[in-house]
Amino acid sequence: MSVFNPQLDPYTAQAQNNHATPQEKIDGLKDIIKSTVTAMLTTRSADGQFHSRAMNPVAPDSDTDLTLTFIANNASHKFEEIQNDSHVNVSFLNPSTTSWASFSGRAKIIEDREIIRTKWSSTISAWFGDLKDGIHKGDVNDPRVAMIQVIPDEIRYWSATKGKLGRAVDVGISAATGKTAAPGELCTITEDEIKLTQGLHSKN
Repeated sequence: MSVFNPQLDPYTAQAQNNHATPQEKIDGLKDIIKSTVTAMLTTRSADGQFHSRAMNPVAPDSDTDLTLTFIANNASHKFEEIQNDSHVNVSFLNPSTTSWASFSGRAKIIEDREIIRTKWSSTISAWFGDLKDGIHKGDVNDPRVAMIQVIPDEIRYWSATKGKLGRAVDVGISAATGKTAAPGELCTITEDEIKLTQGLHSKN
């Protein structure tokens, strides 16, 4: 069984930032999310297959809120898969900087109309359409409209610390000299740190 070995994986050991404060890590994470907007939500089907799709999270309730919220069609496969296995992953990638973030956690389905109403915007209706049956109108009262809330257990992200040219130079020099490139840093927001922010959020 393979386990992390810092001597055999010098890149991870060198990139890992173990000194950032929880607030510094949250700020770094938020910067990545704001720069990407679109996320990939990965769920698991009953036969064990993983499926990912692009999703746009709605704005969080506060700067300390690390819960991700999506409005989606409850007739789609992702709801069936979440009901089968609530463990999900949500990832973000900024292709211009290569910074990325990965949320591992559990998904919760919310169909409370009043809660959904607080996150609703008229542009969301474009993803549902009006079926002209008097019920499925694509508005906030459409029974297809539901919310997926992802409560993270752990968040990991990599943030570029150098520009595109600097990253290329770092990789080139490292390849030529046998050193390990480190054009960015890895951060982990632990379960305890997430619970702390959830506590702060719940008091607001």
